[in-house]
Amino acid sequence: MTELSNHPFSEIKAGDSASLSRILTQDDIDQFSSIGGDVRRDDGVIDCYDQIVAHGMWGGALIASLMGRQLPGSGTTLLHQSLDFLAPLAVGDKVAVTIRVEAKDPVHESVRLVCSVVNQRGETVIAGSAVVIAPSEKIHCARVALPAHEAARAGGGYRKLIAMTAGMAPLRTAVVHPVDALSLGAAIEAARLGLIVPLLVGPAHKIHEAAAKAGIDLADIEIVDVEHSEAAAEAAAMLAGDGKVEALMKGSLHTDELMHAVLAPAARLRTGRRMSHVFAIDAPAYPRALFITDAALNLAPDLPTKRDIMQNAIDLVHALGIVRPRVAVLCAVETVNPAMQSTVDAAALCKMAERGQITGALVDGPLAFDNAVSAQAALVKGIISPVAGHADILLVPDVEAGNMLAKQLEYLGGAQMAGIVLGARVPIILTSRADPTLARLGSCAIALLLARHQQGWPS
Repeated sequence: MTELSNHPFSEIKAGDSASLSRILTQDDIDQFSSIGGDVRRDDGVIDCYDQIVAHGMWGGALIASLMGRQLPGSGTTLLHQSLDFLAPLAVGDKVAVTIRVEAKDPVHESVRLVCSVVNQRGETVIAGSAVVIAPSEKIHCARVALPAHEAARAGGGYRKLIAMTAGMAPLRTAVVHPVDALSLGAAIEAARLGLIVPLLVGPAHKIHEAAAKAGIDLADIEIVDVEHSEAAAEAAAMLAGDGKVEALMKGSLHTDELMHAVLAPAARLRTGRRMSHVFAIDAPAYPRALFITDAALNLAPDLPTKRDIMQNAIDLVHALGIVRPRVAVLCAVETVNPAMQSTVDAAALCKMAERGQITGALVDGPLAFDNAVSAQAALVKGIISPVAGHADILLVPDVEAGNMLAKQLEYLGGAQMAGIVLGARVPIILTSRADPTLARLGSCAIALLLARHQQGWPS
């Protein structure tokens, strides 16, 4: 436990200063919103109300924190404060907050402070001044850590991923056939959050119609006009193959249309690794991030394909900051049964991990779903494993099992799902057409973190 001490009026000098830095998260906005018992939009879009909270409450609170805890510190009384809000704040912005002593009034023992909040781009977002009565006596007290606040609803994990992208250059992304309000709106919101620079590929008239319905301004957005969804997928894949975009993002079209174009030899997007899909699951009831693979692309993978699927997922979670992920190879039972090929494959994958054919993770299987995610279930069944009960990645036996598991978590467990395709030359943001905006933003954040990690972006 550390100690807090203040600065009495007699110690303070003109030019003295104090500072702190913070990253704005959606949880911060939600905490301040809850003071008034307010409700907010559930699609993840930062609206005008959120901006008022972010500026007036969060930004002002940081300045107040500096005055009350550092300069002058404990015993300070605020007399007057005047702040100008010069630029918007968004989730993921990193700000530096500074207060500086401009003048002292010995008659009233008051201090005039100059206040500023500057974002990661060097822009002053809040500027102003405050007048406080400084304490007259030195005070020493213990610093007590407050419990961390976590949002109870699903989506908190995606907001953390978005916050992790602060300072990263956005991905130039071809958004394929964004002809409905949800996919178009998600792309524009991702651009506003600094996750992507969108290049909209599709029928221009349909894109503009969707924008008009959603009230979206496309004045500064580049559009590649093509006739239909198939042509949009082909054009976007070629742009990625030519290095003109860094990522692809699925809009309002079928997955097989997009993947057919991606897999075409002319697109030049294949690598030596099998392509696979990962669901990043934000499940409120599970204490860690959870990844399910492959629940979308590989229908009935054999052992070599499962090896690629697993390695793709491991490499992804490394980019998201999980250094030593735990991989559970899911089956219906926990023992190897020659009559169940998935259990034989699970045992083989574990041995491959031991021999260095799969790297960067702890792997165990066969494991049933219950003992993969529940330490209590594993204990009851006598399973001793560093993975059981603590899995980060669930490798499913086939696409049917994976897809049903993911959808059950979403519709019965209140989870949200972000999706990405791995193993191509560029990340492919592949979400369901029914996914809410926040899940799509989470997918964009994952793609950005992965791309920059592969480029050696500083962690």
